[in-house]
Amino acid sequence: ILAKGLQQLLDYKGDDMEEVFVQSFRITHKDIFGTVLTYDLKENGDTILVNQDNKWEFVDMYTDFLLNKSMEKQFRAFRRGFLLVTEDSPLEMLFRPEEVELLVCGSKNFDFNALEESTEYDGYTASSPIIRHFWELVHEFSQEQKRKLLQFATGSDRVPVGGLSKLKLVIARHGTDSERCVAPLPPALSLRQAALPY
Repeated sequence: ILAKGLQQLLDYKGDDMEEVFVQSFRITHKDIFGTVLTYDLKENGDTILVNQDNKWEFVDMYTDFLLNKSMEKQFRAFRRGFLLVTEDSPLEMLFRPEEVELLVCGSKNFDFNALEESTEYDGYTASSPIIRHFWELVHEFSQEQKRKLLQFATGSDRVPVGGLSKLKLVIARHGTDSERCVAPLPPALSLRQAALPY
């Protein structure tokens, strides 16, 4: 919504921009606790209205605030902690930047064949019809659906270092036929375990 509003502001060609948008260089935003805060993008921002001459400056300053200044304190703390662990360590000499990214963020490669091979079963076997159907369906999923399944089953949508075979997912039988009427949706359990209906 915000991006659409900023784009409308940039696309507007009328000379009456100050009257139409009534937007100053003072913005409001919510912090992580939901508290509404005000911030002047420029000194005395509340007295400077956005017009045709300064609208690009406003959008640039607003996006800089959202992407940089509003999280500067948190990023400094993250950077300090990251450097504490990595500075003067073999990590700097052993890994290229993209390898450090892989260690921190996980892989983007969703190899669900590896996950299928490493999955253990409780109450099922790999050849059970429901399990075969489950994996057929999973292999047809889009990348987004696979990421959501990973989030549901493990609590994280990231592939760990070493790939999906390192997850050790357990698919367990959930309830009996009579219990399925009461609890029709399979729950995601802790410890990388998904329960399928009986």
